[in-house]
Amino acid sequence: MNLLESIVLGIVQGLTEFLPISSSGHLVLVQNVFGIREPQLFFNVMLHFGTLAAVALALWKDVAEIFKNILGKKTWLLVVATIPAVLAALFFKDALESTFGGKFLGFEFVVTGLLLTISESVYVSVSVRKYNDVNFIDAVVMGVLQAFAIFPAISRSGAVIAGGLMRGMERKTAAKFAFLMSIPGILGAFVLEGAGAVKAGLGGVNWLATAVGTLFAFAAGYAAVRFMIAFVSKKRLYGFAIYTLLIGLLIVLDQFVFHLVFKTRPF
Repeated sequence: MNLLESIVLGIVQGLTEFLPISSSGHLVLVQNVFGIREPQLFFNVMLHFGTLAAVALALWKDVAEIFKNILGKKTWLLVVATIPAVLAALFFKDALESTFGGKFLGFEFVVTGLLLTISESVYVSVSVRKYNDVNFIDAVVMGVLQAFAIFPAISRSGAVIAGGLMRGMERKTAAKFAFLMSIPGILGAFVLEGAGAVKAGLGGVNWLATAVGTLFAFAAGYAAVRFMIAFVSKKRLYGFAIYTLLIGLLIVLDQFVFHLVFKTRPF
């Protein structure tokens, strides 16, 4: 991997991890469009580290509050919200891994767009609850949606924010809790992939490209978190819904008709 590829992948990972448009889906898409080969596992690990550091810094006050009361309600809410994704990863690991080649990429982007559209349509008719009113039913609903977002192009942040809006959370609360939920998920991926990278060996790692990619993932991720909290607080998500619906439909057309990027039909 050269330096330019590491910068592109770092920016894509950092931005799309927290924008409701799917990071893994865009990484698969970018690799197919530009012919970038699959990055080394250690590079992916470090991109996760960059985005983990970004969200922790952007929400440092909330993170510090949780650590001050580590056995408090917010900690248990995050634990409950994380369980569905853990179970999905454990029991459906092989089936999920088969989707990362982009087989269902277009359909998954469409699902993201539909989730965002539905959540905004429902939101106008429900009561609004603030940060301290988040309950365990909210955590379960948002956790289940996060589990579905293990599929590459179903946006994790988009699905979880959508769940919060459908549960009647205040818009800023839905965004903040969604990003707090991302911390255990990203940390888990960092630990699991890190162990795999160490086991596979670190020979041949391009340390400069990895460091640069990590730095760009951190910077882009921090900017994306701050932007999304401000954006979701005041504006609706229809623009992101339209984007993911369009890109999903274009990918489906290419996979089945044009074959400009995806050379074979998915099935």
